[in-house]
Amino acid sequence: MSARAPISRKDIDRLAVPAIISGIAEPVISLVDTAFVGRLGTADLAAVGIASSFFLLVVWVLAQTRSAVLAVVARYFGEGRVDAITGLVPIAIWMNFALGFLFFALTTAFAEPIFRMYNADGEILEKAVEYYRIRSYGHPIVLATFALTGAFRGIQNLSWGMWISIIGAAVNGALNPLLIFGWGPIEGMGIAGSAWASLFAQVVMFGIAVWIMQARTPFSIIPKSWHHPELKGLWLLSTNLFARTIALNTCYYIGNRYATGYGEAYIGAHSIAMQIWLFSAFFIDGYAAAGSVLVGRLNGERNWRELHRVSWQVVRMSVLIGAVLALVYLIGYRSIGHLFTQDERVLELLYAVFWMVVITQPINAVAFAFDGVYKGLGNGKILRNVLLISAFGVFIPVAWGMHLLDAKLFAVWTAFLLWMAVRGLLLAVHFEKHHRPA
Repeated sequence: MSARAPISRKDIDRLAVPAIISGIAEPVISLVDTAFVGRLGTADLAAVGIASSFFLLVVWVLAQTRSAVLAVVARYFGEGRVDAITGLVPIAIWMNFALGFLFFALTTAFAEPIFRMYNADGEILEKAVEYYRIRSYGHPIVLATFALTGAFRGIQNLSWGMWISIIGAAVNGALNPLLIFGWGPIEGMGIAGSAWASLFAQVVMFGIAVWIMQARTPFSIIPKSWHHPELKGLWLLSTNLFARTIALNTCYYIGNRYATGYGEAYIGAHSIAMQIWLFSAFFIDGYAAAGSVLVGRLNGERNWRELHRVSWQVVRMSVLIGAVLALVYLIGYRSIGHLFTQDERVLELLYAVFWMVVITQPINAVAFAFDGVYKGLGNGKILRNVLLISAFGVFIPVAWGMHLLDAKLFAVWTAFLLWMAVRGLLLAVHFEKHHRPA
């Protein structure tokens, strides 16, 4: 294989921009749900915040096969042997679909006790269960779509995922007000309408992804065999990433549980802050996705010097994006909350901790960028270990200790801030120790 030209900033941007747009689709759908539902009342806002967080929790735990598919396909792409991996992609898609269906069945059946674990009760519990039981139909659809877009990313194409996401977000944005509030002959369904809008958008995104795969890639939706030499490695990497993501979502769960226990206004404020935090995470993650794609390819090429240089360039760009987001949030500090609610108590609680959401953005960027690098390397073991150390050694002790001191939302967001700082630091130190070329 002839040597490729060095990867430029333009090459990274070409991959990162569509990755940013495609990556924020799911949090944009949740943000739109939160913004429209906030007009219905504080209980509805809190219910959607809890149910959306749990939906994303399940999706993130199970969707790690996307990163695993990306790493394997990108490595084969770097080696110039994509044809040897075509049989693995449809297996991953159908396994994701089956896994999603299993968790749809389990979480829907136990939705009420699940949300009671979040300290939800009364009207909030009833509405959270109603919203989730509709939206949970999307689990197998979303997970299958993630496997598809992982394959697209592996062959260095992120623009398809971008257009899929744009169309999905547009469909959700159009249907939300129509189904929530009603119009003409269409009767408003309230919180259930928001869930149906999100589900329909996810179905549309999946349909487009299948069409692109059949028409534009060497992959097929129909497996020729259920066996492949890389299947064991794919599931080993996925298992490590599952464990990592369970640790990650344990932190999100504890934050939501504490906030819900403080009262309706507290979970309303925390839900808004968390939706903005998650949107930012996916936005920053665009450069991490570009890093995954390029590092996976360079790993296949065995180009270690370029891999090290590109990885740090991705980190620097991610930090810049995080700093820009922090500046935007700082400028709109007193107005952002009004997009979601007019409840003065909720806004007061939000603005008391929102400065922590602001300053964590560039800190988050370091952790997210190295997450992408290690996913591209196919090293799920390190990601798993770092999350376990930071979750059980930092987040949980800080959140619990400050909770005992009655710090309320300040306890939760201090834990998030320190948790992200430790994640980024541990990954940066490990990368320099093990991947710096001689």
